[in-house]
Amino acid sequence: MMQSMWISKTGLEAQQTRMSVISNNLANVNTTGFKQDKAAFEDLLYQTIRQPGAQSTSDSTLPSGLMIGTGVRVVATEKQHTQGSIVQTGNALDMAVKGKGFFQVLMVNGDLNYTRDGTFQINEDGEVVTSSGYPLEPSITVPPDTLSITIGTDGTVSITQPNTPTPTIIGNMELADFVNPTGLQPLGENLYQETGASGPPVVGVPGLDGVGTIIGGALEQSNVNVVTELINMIETQRAYEMNSKAISTADEMLQYITQTI
Repeated sequence: MMQSMWISKTGLEAQQTRMSVISNNLANVNTTGFKQDKAAFEDLLYQTIRQPGAQSTSDSTLPSGLMIGTGVRVVATEKQHTQGSIVQTGNALDMAVKGKGFFQVLMVNGDLNYTRDGTFQINEDGEVVTSSGYPLEPSITVPPDTLSITIGTDGTVSITQPNTPTPTIIGNMELADFVNPTGLQPLGENLYQETGASGPPVVGVPGLDGVGTIIGGALEQSNVNVVTELINMIETQRAYEMNSKAISTADEMLQYITQTI
């Protein structure tokens, strides 16, 4: 009886974790470039009482065994790197990646991090930076007399200046792709970090070799589907209730035993 309580306890903990994942998805439904998480479960070790295939007699074997599970646990949270909706903003420095790839961001310690958030701005030195002030890599500097900025689908950044009839190219953007983007480690601030699971970044020109293209004046929205998350929330709530009910039932059975002794 106590075993059933502990098994249900693991179910409660797993559903609590799943609920936290769902809550985080819903909290970031309006976060630019956010990718939804999905909790992955696995069953725990089994208590084997009778081994399937063991000898029942000298001439026969057991067709099935007797194994009792010990519960469940959350083994991973997986980022779903599907394309989010692209919304036009009219801001020249807003960029969205259509397809595979990440913007590269240079951190204070010299490391490169990666993001799908294309909300870029210009700092006091004219450098294109993230909302948190981290410069884009490769670095792009916008002259102070710039009248307009245009970003091509291949990452070409061009500007117009006074008394100059033709646009001037001031830089070319690159995108980094990974063999396993799910293996990237989310850091907050819409940033990801390379890990051994993600593999090394493959940097390329937007639109070539399977890398996505860049859409200027637009942003990629979160790929969280609110309806799906609400359904998942209901499923989680019901699973939590059923595990709670199992604990209550086991408690009532124990109470009955103690009353009859």
